[in-house]
Amino acid sequence: MKRQLARCRCSRNVSWNRAFYSTKKTTKNSSLATPATMTSMVSQRQDLFMTDPLSPGSMFFLPNGTKIFNKLVEFMKLQQKFKFGFNEVVTPLIYKKTLWEKSGHWENYSDDMFKVETSDEEKEEYGLKPMNCPGHCLIFGKKDRSYNELPLRFSDFSPLHRNEASGALSGLTRLRKFHQDDGHIFCAPSQVKSEIFNSLKLIDIVYNKIFPFAKGDADTESNYFINFSTRPEHFIGDVKVWNHAEQVLKEILEESGKPWKLNPGDGAFYGPKLDIMVTDHLGKTHQVATIQLDFQLPERFDLKFKDQDNLYKRPIMIHRATFGSIERFMALLIDSNEGRWPFWLNPYQAIIIPVNTKNVQQLNMCSALQKKLRNEQEVNNMEPVTLNDWHFNVDLDIRNEPVGYRIKSAILKNYSYLIIVGDEEVELQKYNIRERDNRKSFEKLTMSQIWEKFIYLEKNYK
Repeated sequence: MKRQLARCRCSRNVSWNRAFYSTKKTTKNSSLATPATMTSMVSQRQDLFMTDPLSPGSMFFLPNGTKIFNKLVEFMKLQQKFKFGFNEVVTPLIYKKTLWEKSGHWENYSDDMFKVETSDEEKEEYGLKPMNCPGHCLIFGKKDRSYNELPLRFSDFSPLHRNEASGALSGLTRLRKFHQDDGHIFCAPSQVKSEIFNSLKLIDIVYNKIFPFAKGDADTESNYFINFSTRPEHFIGDVKVWNHAEQVLKEILEESGKPWKLNPGDGAFYGPKLDIMVTDHLGKTHQVATIQLDFQLPERFDLKFKDQDNLYKRPIMIHRATFGSIERFMALLIDSNEGRWPFWLNPYQAIIIPVNTKNVQQLNMCSALQKKLRNEQEVNNMEPVTLNDWHFNVDLDIRNEPVGYRIKSAILKNYSYLIIVGDEEVELQKYNIRERDNRKSFEKLTMSQIWEKFIYLEKNYK
C-alpha cells in the first residue's frame, strides 16, 4: 500500500511533501510479534539493551535503555516517598544460609536461588537474595518499635537474582537478574485495609492514568484485572492464619469493586496475594504489580511493637510492588507503544535538523537550541550542576545527507519532536517544531517557548 504523504512547508525554499508520513506501524508483522520479539526489534532500532551468552538471563542496559530505566525508578521513588510515605533503604545482595532458613526460603524456594560458598576452611553457604523481605525484617527488628511508628514502610530497588531455568528465559519478561520497586509495610491489624487500599490507589495511578496498556477486561474502565491467589500446596504457618488472611483480602476486593478472579493455590509460600494482570497485544496476560499479606515472617523473625498499653504485639507485613519487575514492565510498555515513548520517558525527545548543513546561520541557530535544551555545563566551569535543573535528550543531525533522508531517519527512531531550521526560521528567529504523532501541523516557537513547552511535558508525564 502506498504511504499517505503529508505536505509540509516550513521553509520557503524546501519541498517537504516527501519528508513526513505515518509510521504508526513501522515494523512488518509487528502485530504478530511477542513482547520478547517486539522488545528485540525496538531495542535494535533505538539502541536500548543487549545480552551476552557469558551472562545468560541478565540484561545489559545501553545508555538509551538506562535513561528509560532511571526515569521509571525516579517516577516511582517520587510517588512512594512523597505521596505514600515510604522510606527508601539499600540492603545487601547476599546473606548467610541461616537467614534463608529462618525466613523459610531455604526450604521452600532454594531451587530458585543462586548459592555461594566461601573459600575459607569453614565453607559457609550464602544465598543471593531473590527478594527483599527478610532484609527488611532485619531492619524492623533491629530496635524497639512503638505503635506510633506504624505503619512503617520500606522501599528497595536493589537488584534481585532468581535461578530461572534456561528454557524459561524470555527477553525482558523473564530474567535471572532484575529489579523491582519492592516495598514492605509493617502495620497493626487495624491498618491493613487502609494500607492495601493505598497500594491499589498507586496501582490505579500507574496503570489507569500514566501508562497505557491494553484493557485487562473489556467490561471495565480498568487497564488491569486482579488475580486473587490463595494458599499453595507447600506453605508455612497455620491453616487458620491463612484462612483469616485470605478472608481479609477477599473483603478488600469486594469492597474495592475492582475486577478480580480467583486463582487457587498460586499464593506465595508465606501468604495469599493479589496479582495485578495486564494483557499484551496478543491477548496474553502478564503479572506486573503484586500485593501480598503476610502473617508468617513477622512470627518467624519475632517482630514486635509496643501498643498504647505498653504491651508487645505482632505487626502484620504487607509485601507490595507496583511495577513488579521493572524490566518486565518495560517490555510490556514496548509491546504497547512499539517504541513510541511518551516525551518524558523518551531517550529520543527531540532532534534538531538544519535544512542546509553548510549554512552557518542555520547551524548556529541549531547549536544554540541544543545547548539550551541539553543544559550541559563546560568541564572548565568549576561550579557543580545544580539539583532540579532540566536536561532534555536532544540531538543535532548535521550529517552530509539530504534533509529528507535525515528526517526519515529521525522518524524511524521515534523522536517525540522534530525541530527544523531553514532560511525562514533564521529570518524569524523561530523554530519549526513538529510533534511525532501530529506531523501535519507545526508550530513556530522561540527558544524560550520550546524550553517552557518541554518543561511542561516532563513535569506532567506527557
